[in-house]
Amino acid sequence: MENEEQNPVRGGILGLVVGDALGVPVESVSREALRREPVTGMRGYGTYHQPPGTWSDDSSLTLCTADALCEGYAPERIARRFVDWLYGNAWTAHGDVFDVGITSAEAIGRLQHGVPHHRAGASGEFSNGNGSLMRILPMAFYLRHNDRAGWFEPVREVSAITHAHLRSALACLYYVHFAAHLCAGAAPEAAYRRSNEDFQAALRRHDIPGDEAAHFSRILDGGIDRLAEHDISSTGYVIHTLEASLWCLLHATSYRETVLRAVNLGHDADSTAAVAGGLAGIAFGHRDIPEEWLAQIAGLDRIEALIARFGEKYGG
Repeated sequence: MENEEQNPVRGGILGLVVGDALGVPVESVSREALRREPVTGMRGYGTYHQPPGTWSDDSSLTLCTADALCEGYAPERIARRFVDWLYGNAWTAHGDVFDVGITSAEAIGRLQHGVPHHRAGASGEFSNGNGSLMRILPMAFYLRHNDRAGWFEPVREVSAITHAHLRSALACLYYVHFAAHLCAGAAPEAAYRRSNEDFQAALRRHDIPGDEAAHFSRILDGGIDRLAEHDISSTGYVIHTLEASLWCLLHATSYRETVLRAVNLGHDADSTAAVAGGLAGIAFGHRDIPEEWLAQIAGLDRIEALIARFGEKYGG
């Protein structure tokens, strides 16, 4: 296991959960409203009337994925954990599910009724929300020491439990590459360059159609960080969330700055901040996450215990 000072598993998972919790009270709030009253720290209540430090489905499904991976890679086990969450309140902040995306809820409902994991996820063009991207981070830790040429299929399998369209799988693959480069010690700018190279190689290797690859053009052009804020969208569309998370990280010099940028983009604030926060927690380290935010996280001891268990298997 990596030493405590350089523990990307802890930084990434805590970074995701804290980002999610920062965004929960302002989910669906407009960017304009947040310009007038920006989030500067951990709030409570708001959109879902939850106490400060409450995390949502982004964290729950990430923790379910990590929990399942502690026993090795098996997508059917991950799928069962998702059912345990939605129907049994496993890995919830306060013992109940208060937020779940429509595409994820429908897929998990199919799982509950016996549909196998590889047939449960929606595959239509309009089923490309960020519901698999927001939970894919544990796969970066699982895969990072494996041959990159073999990453796409397991990432696609895990995405497809709820989101089976190729675009969602590709967004997850890009994010996994980026997170893995950060785990290896690359600075965000270097991770961006290397991820573009890896992703373009994967597009060629897997004969990805040009019309699908084109959805990633603003990232692959190498200038996502040069776009103005008004050119960055923060809806629940998977490409928007991926672009926004990269933009926030590449415009920041700390964990705090990354996630506050993400939250204050508004709209799908919790998911944008969770996805960006996972990267920022790795890039800047778990010690850069403000202690006053961590102290308010619901069920922190449970999360830390899972991180320790998961890190023993995938932290080295």
